Amino acid sequence: MEKRSARPAREIVVPGDLLDDSGMNAGNNTYVLDGNVYASVLGVKNIFQNNVNVIPLGGCYMPSTGDTVLGVIIDIGPSNWLVDINAPYPAPLHVNEVPWKVEFGDTSRYLNLGNVVMLKVLMVDESKKIQVTMKDSGLRRIEGGQIVEIPHSKVSRIIGKSGSMIQMIKNLTDCRIFVGQNGRIWVDGDDENTDVAVAAIKMIEANAQSSNLTEKVKEFIENKLPQVADEDDNGEE
Repeated sequence: MEKRSARPAREIVVPGDLLDDSGMNAGNNTYVLDGNVYASVLGVKNIFQNNVNVIPLGGCYMPSTGDTVLGVIIDIGPSNWLVDINAPYPAPLHVNEVPWKVEFGDTSRYLNLGNVVMLKVLMVDESKKIQVTMKDSGLRRIEGGQIVEIPHSKVSRIIGKSGSMIQMIKNLTDCRIFVGQNGRIWVDGDDENTDVAVAAIKMIEANAQSSNLTEKVKEFIENKLPQVADEDDNGEE
């Protein structure tokens, strides 16, 4: 008799997918609801002995309550918008969670397809469904500037210790910069300065493991914007 491998094919799962309803143990990146095991991250289903796990696929932002993110409107309903926040699933933004009084069916007057919005993650439940809001301080629709996308895992390097890296870039380029936890960054300022700030961010992304990175970035910006170095020199006199 021909022997067949019992090894299952690699099955890609998304948050909320049922992994097991036969009583297996919940392993890594899973959760239990009503006795069943579900996936909590985007990844590959993996069964080992009597444990069911999910091996995460890299590069995917998983929202956490309290995160501030940049989202893009991708669909409009009569009482909500659907927002791409760089997560496995889009996030619904309800009319009750925006700073305007929006009549039913009038949503496109306030936010339209392609608009970029600054949001806060209100809640992520056990099945990874996301609730977001625009009603917190400083949250708004983004106008102008450039949007840069980096892996969300590099966000902490862009911000730097106690915000030192991003504050230096802001000071040297005179740009307004907002770093979303989902890896999207908004940069706004004079065209030349904005381009330099974006290039500096990309430099940090590419050299995140380098030593003395702050000094390298400072030197890069001052070489690109000589007036910055001149002002620094004058300030030291």
